[in-house]
Amino acid sequence: MAQQEYLQPALAGLDPTVDGVDPALPLYATTFVVVDLETTGGAPDGGGITEIGAVKVRGGEELGVLGTLVNPGVPIPPFITVLTGITQAMLLPAPPIEQVLPSFLEFVSDAVLVAHNAPYDVGFLKAACARHGYRWPNLRVLDTAALARRVLLRDEVPNRKLATLAAYFRAGTQPTHRALDDARATVDVLHGLIGRLGGHRVDTVGDAIEFSRAVTPTQRRKRHLAEGLPRSPGVYIFRAADDRPLYVGTSRDIATRVRSYFTAAEKRARMSEMLAAAERVEAVECAHPLEAEVRELRLIGAHAPPYNRRSKYPERMVWLKLTDGPYPRLSVVREISPGDRAYLGPFTSRRTAELAAAGFHDAVPLRQCTHRLSLRTITPACALAELGRCPAPCEHRITPQEYDDRAVQPFATATTGDPQPVVDALLARIETLAAAQRYEEAATLRSRLAAVLRATVRMQRLAALSGIAELAAAHPAAGGGWELALVRHGRLAGAGVSPAGVHPRPTLATIRATAETVSPGHGPVPAATPEESERILSWLERPETRLVEMSDSWASPVAGAGRFRDLLEKAESGASHQLWSERS
Repeated sequence: MAQQEYLQPALAGLDPTVDGVDPALPLYATTFVVVDLETTGGAPDGGGITEIGAVKVRGGEELGVLGTLVNPGVPIPPFITVLTGITQAMLLPAPPIEQVLPSFLEFVSDAVLVAHNAPYDVGFLKAACARHGYRWPNLRVLDTAALARRVLLRDEVPNRKLATLAAYFRAGTQPTHRALDDARATVDVLHGLIGRLGGHRVDTVGDAIEFSRAVTPTQRRKRHLAEGLPRSPGVYIFRAADDRPLYVGTSRDIATRVRSYFTAAEKRARMSEMLAAAERVEAVECAHPLEAEVRELRLIGAHAPPYNRRSKYPERMVWLKLTDGPYPRLSVVREISPGDRAYLGPFTSRRTAELAAAGFHDAVPLRQCTHRLSLRTITPACALAELGRCPAPCEHRITPQEYDDRAVQPFATATTGDPQPVVDALLARIETLAAAQRYEEAATLRSRLAAVLRATVRMQRLAALSGIAELAAAHPAAGGGWELALVRHGRLAGAGVSPAGVHPRPTLATIRATAETVSPGHGPVPAATPEESERILSWLERPETRLVEMSDSWASPVAGAGRFRDLLEKAESGASHQLWSERS
């Protein structure tokens, strides 16, 4: 069999994909398999194991023992023989590792693997499994050496060697560099360390594994904040001593997610600072993950927690609209009103709005000056008119009707309908610049094209959803039944879960009776933030989601911006060489 490539990953901790033992299992009820290997020395390459010793224990009682010599298939270095007492003659009749692995893997199944300096032993075992075609059971692993570094002080033991720890805990078997003796010594060390964990509020196998990792004193001191939280979808809020929200997050399992902030996996500096200021964690249980995501957005928008980076200021969105009066121009504004002729947005920043505006200026002859023009009085033209970039309405070189047809109408049509003329004009200019080898200018225009398409696609999607007075949808729940959502004008008005085996109609009727009243408004997001409506859209567009009821039709323009999504992806990825032929 060809040797498989082996890469030693990190030890298993609280990864939900790990097999076997529940991390919430108490230490006294956990089955441990304490293992030790003797090897020929070298790196874990699938061979080199000369002896395996393993002891299975639970609650201080020995349940089983596995010990065997292993023929490594290679000569043993003399210094290994001197260290362990294992000779070449002893290994000749021993079985090879591929014959030992099935028994060993069965012995360790459904247990927590324990070893002293575990990465070394586990690395050899994983490499052997990979080389000989056995699936390594991704067991939880506890390293007694790492645990001793967290539990014992330098004043108690000078080092964390197995012999030192065995002597400190008065182990019944002293290490001899033979696998079974060293495994038995490690069992006594493990029991001694578990006896010290109670003072650190470590009672479960998951807590012990995480405690053995390099967590900060703040994480260790504040880990009690994760106690008593529900294991259900919802929102969690870290609060300061004055009850001020510090950080808001969401998860399908609140308890598991909050516990992760107090583990070695959490390395973000701002989170360490947040944990130092936090005094309690508040949980808001939700019917399903969509409701949790929406509530998170609303809480962040309402309280602007200092340690949240995204969605903190939803009111800072801006719009691009046509001004009133003769010869309209594009203006970046904070709000839009029903009287506005045409607008585009919302944009997350003024910079992105101005980038889209530059794209329209490159495609259609909208004036860029900020003067208020008059149909009677002539205003001197600027340099753009001399360069042919503006039809000079200030000097009345173009009639209001011509200006409307050539400049205003293409923008208005692109925002709510077909942006084809704008796209064609920008692609033609990009092609001309590329042919002239003016690639930097072509790349700038490509960025503007992407900004135009991104904004028009987004607004038309949001407008299609917010135009529906009421929409009910269902998504299969993980444990059976249905996750139900009631959406009104793009806002989540109600949510619930229909249990498995129960018709969802009565649950939906209850949700509708208690749902939030949402009034229609102006614009593509009249009743919610753009982020909330987009989260709802993503949920509705999943293949498994079913539309149950709708008060209005849900449709986008046939010749709308949505058909340019492929072009948008290429523009955003910078694949300019593919743009010239994409005009569909």
